[in-house]
Amino acid sequence: MLADMPPSLSLWSSAARIAAQTPASRNRYVDFLRALSIVVVISGHWLVAAPYVVGGEITLNSMLAYEEWTQILSWLLQVMPVFFFVGGYSNSVSWQAAMRDQRPYADWLIGRLQRLAAPVLPLLVVWTLLGIGLYLADVGSGIVTVGSRMSLIPIWFLAVYIGVTVFTPLTFAAWRRFGMAPFWIFAALAAINDVLFFAIDLTSTSWFNYAFVWLAVHQLGYAWRAGRLPTDWKALLWSASALAILIVLVTLGPHPFSMVSVPGAGVSNSSPPKLPLLLLGLVQIGLVLSLETPARRWLERPRPWTATVLVNSMIMTIYLWHRTASVIVIGLAILLGNLGLTLEPGSGTWWLARVPWFAAYLIALTALALIFGTFERSAVRHPPPSAWRQVAGAVLICSGLSFLALKGIGADNWLGVRWFGVLLPLAGALLAGVNPLPRSKQTRS
Repeated sequence: MLADMPPSLSLWSSAARIAAQTPASRNRYVDFLRALSIVVVISGHWLVAAPYVVGGEITLNSMLAYEEWTQILSWLLQVMPVFFFVGGYSNSVSWQAAMRDQRPYADWLIGRLQRLAAPVLPLLVVWTLLGIGLYLADVGSGIVTVGSRMSLIPIWFLAVYIGVTVFTPLTFAAWRRFGMAPFWIFAALAAINDVLFFAIDLTSTSWFNYAFVWLAVHQLGYAWRAGRLPTDWKALLWSASALAILIVLVTLGPHPFSMVSVPGAGVSNSSPPKLPLLLLGLVQIGLVLSLETPARRWLERPRPWTATVLVNSMIMTIYLWHRTASVIVIGLAILLGNLGLTLEPGSGTWWLARVPWFAAYLIALTALALIFGTFERSAVRHPPPSAWRQVAGAVLICSGLSFLALKGIGADNWLGVRWFGVLLPLAGALLAGVNPLPRSKQTRS
């Protein structure tokens, strides 16, 4: 029956069936926030993208650089702190369940790595093949580098989140032993790094803020799960206090206003993360906690909960491929005589044109999600590799993904590909025992 349905209807029916089986004890708001944060991030990337053709040359810039006032949008659309906050809650639930069932760390970790790492493997393979194809067609590596960097920027998040996940047993043990103290320690270390960065231009240690800032937010997820965070007017007070400090930092202090990187700007609040990003996370967390009670009642309804289940079933796929979808659409627009690419960014016509551009991006992303979403539902291998193999594999995966997010895939070497960056995550996935095959392929074999 499901095989005769269009893919979209089949996915909705499957999600509805899973949604109907949700136990009453599940906090549906966690899943909703996870889905919402990814959707907002994707929308933000698409909204500020400003491809523009002048004199026959295309520039892939950002509206944040064209129109300074648009940087306020980054305060609304930079919601990665919510994802890490939700990640702390989810990792707390799953790790506590593993300890209760006396499952070893290796059994727990392989499930997390499988869900996180498997969806990125086809993305790397596709871009590698594309890079080789363009190299053989005698297309300059610069085009591949620009296109792949634009497409692979989202994988920075995956590299960081995998690292945070690997350390869950240690950070959770610290939470159980010391409560909120680890959060304050991570926050203090992030603040110290900022002082060193701005006072004596010490940039090397600032990269540790990828750990300090995101681990701090992750710790708050543990506190939420334990019922230690307010969910009423006190949460709004917390949010307002963080907002006040944030405004002081970006108006009277040395930090930039935008919460994401702006092309051409010398300093970024997000790369590497700085204290304003942590404060923005506190603002957002206070807001979402204040809405938890009515939101959980709303999510008892079938339609919003089914939509939440559907997005979460392929959440990594849509996140990892959304920039590739936009690159595909921009490429087609170039082939069609720079269709829609000669509108001046920031003009009224340009803003009106965001509607068809969004529609085109969404169509491309839907097609990619239907093709590659099955990799996200691949089965975990049993028995899993040893814990040390999985951790070592995770290190390789994170290193390779970080390298590609910074450099892209194109290079002036053999077949025009940065093989170091591509092979590291592939080798890491193999070492960690991540299953690269979608479930449907395994069923038929």
